[in-house]
Amino acid sequence: MTRGVVRIGACQTPEILGDVAAAVDCIRGFCAQAEPEGADLLLFPECFLQGYLVTEAHVRRHALGLGSARFRSAAASLADVMPVLVVGVIERAGNRLYNSAVVLDHGQVVGVYRKTHLMLGERIFAAGDEYPVFEIRGLRYGINICYDAQFEDAAARIARQGARVLLMPAQNMMKREAAEAWKHRHNRIRAERVRETGMWLVSADVTGERGDTHVGYGPTAVMSPSGVVVAHVPLMESGMVIAQIPV
Repeated sequence: MTRGVVRIGACQTPEILGDVAAAVDCIRGFCAQAEPEGADLLLFPECFLQGYLVTEAHVRRHALGLGSARFRSAAASLADVMPVLVVGVIERAGNRLYNSAVVLDHGQVVGVYRKTHLMLGERIFAAGDEYPVFEIRGLRYGINICYDAQFEDAAARIARQGARVLLMPAQNMMKREAAEAWKHRHNRIRAERVRETGMWLVSADVTGERGDTHVGYGPTAVMSPSGVVVAHVPLMESGMVIAQIPV
């Protein structure tokens, strides 16, 4: 294996709602593709494990504590995959609910980031207030989630801890008119964050249609510190890109 790089895969997935077993199967499918290419880490979309549907009924029904038997069982079923996994989760912690991204290494929870900037429609969630940084093979990385990208401080708090990469799970399944208006704006906003901080950025999103009303284009991409997209999954296609990030 080439020294001095970390291989990070960004996965653009179908939307899966309320079916943890199907989400785990999807993760395993991407791992099977990524492992022969030597991927060190795979990134999945926002709230991917249970599906991003911000209704009180869905969130309360499907939220999982990270110490719960159901979550531990799902994580354990991924213990044999080689890449570190960063997966969006609807997290229950005590009386609070969080939009979180969990870092898993061979089925074990390494850490969690809780979305700090919430949209008006996400009031069911509590906002996180910490910006943990993680390390893989000498490369430091942190996490922002979707709407966090619109706020300079979220990326800056990661960069100040010496991170070289910002991972960004997202979920942009939107009403059709909004999706059309936004499909090229996401990367323009993200480019501002990387130019400010000098970090690489890797995003993962869903794609496809939700009935007749909603569509998810993506985007799933790898962006250099100068704000240039160096690899991407085509809009409206499920798939993965693997980028080599220098340590």
